[in-house]
Amino acid sequence: MRWDAQALKPAQEEMPGTAPLLPLAGLVRSVSTPEFAGVTFHEVTAKSVLNKVPAGSRMPFEWTVNPYRGCSHACVYCFARKSHTYLDFDAGLDFDSQVVVKINAAEVLRKELAKPAWNRQHVALGTNTDPYQRAEGRYRLMPGIIGALADSGTPLSILTKGTLLARDIPLLKHAAAQVPVGVGISLAMTDEQLSEAIEPGTPGPRARLKLVSRLREAGLPCGVMAMPILPWLSDSDEALDSLFASLAAAGATGVTAGALYLKPGTREWFMQWIAARHPELVGRYRRLYGTGSYASKEYRTWLAGRVRYFKARHGFSGSHGFSHRDVDDHQADDPRGEEAAYPEGSIPPDRPGQDRTGQHRTEQQRTGQHGHRSSDRTSQPTLF
Repeated sequence: MRWDAQALKPAQEEMPGTAPLLPLAGLVRSVSTPEFAGVTFHEVTAKSVLNKVPAGSRMPFEWTVNPYRGCSHACVYCFARKSHTYLDFDAGLDFDSQVVVKINAAEVLRKELAKPAWNRQHVALGTNTDPYQRAEGRYRLMPGIIGALADSGTPLSILTKGTLLARDIPLLKHAAAQVPVGVGISLAMTDEQLSEAIEPGTPGPRARLKLVSRLREAGLPCGVMAMPILPWLSDSDEALDSLFASLAAAGATGVTAGALYLKPGTREWFMQWIAARHPELVGRYRRLYGTGSYASKEYRTWLAGRVRYFKARHGFSGSHGFSHRDVDDHQADDPRGEEAAYPEGSIPPDRPGQDRTGQHRTEQQRTGQHGHRSSDRTSQPTLF
């Protein structure tokens, strides 16, 4: 069925079960189709797509591009949920089902990159919502965005859960011959049932592991962000061992891992899910997180130790650790550092001569040697 036939007139019609269509800036039309049941796409023309990262941020980049707002991946834990409220959507179901599409993203980006003031700083894609969510199969915004960045000499990185990225592997290989490129896959569990329950719109873990392998076989780097690790759901030794073993087998160039982050907007939606699916854990989560967004220092320090052990066991010791650096007792006082967690391979190199493909692992990585290689099984803190 053609999408044109599904276009809704913004001022006249209302989708069943949703609020009236909102006066979004640059709104061209709103589209609903049986192919994406329950999801409405709001097509807008953007005036600008290059976003400056706020001063003082710990992110390893200064500029981002997000061609979509809202995400049909519907990850219950997504940290970006509150950003949807800036559009007068809610952070819950609207975030999953009301997706804003910047249909002119590539054209606008080319114009911005052509300005004399542009100094070709690294641009990160996928920092807020996934650029390879299902809608990308229809709108095909990423090829134009990748091409614009590469043609302008701008280093780029991509972070995604979407296996649709495989479509653009030839384009990424071409871009990597022009500019430094980083690729990151988000995968924090190998349990297919848990993944289906908590991130229902994403490709499953096996599919994402296959994508990691395809990227590496193509000579591209691929770091993995193993976030979030979910207390009492995906943090057991068995779960972590399975995760790191699978990532090593797939050829990931580096891995970072960190505990669930419950910022406002996400916290409320996640706690509703826990109450419905795992009511026995509600009290534990409330005690573990208190009134804040981060798990307790004790839990983060414990998890960091387990992550170090399993990284060493599976040959990732030489790559960046728990977040952008390993957490020890004094570093755990600063949980914001975990937000800057980008593994080796996911960020383009910025030093001359540095390997762009991530194919050469250090001797430490190959042997699995690490200063924290204790084989003692450390039980999870019992205070919670």
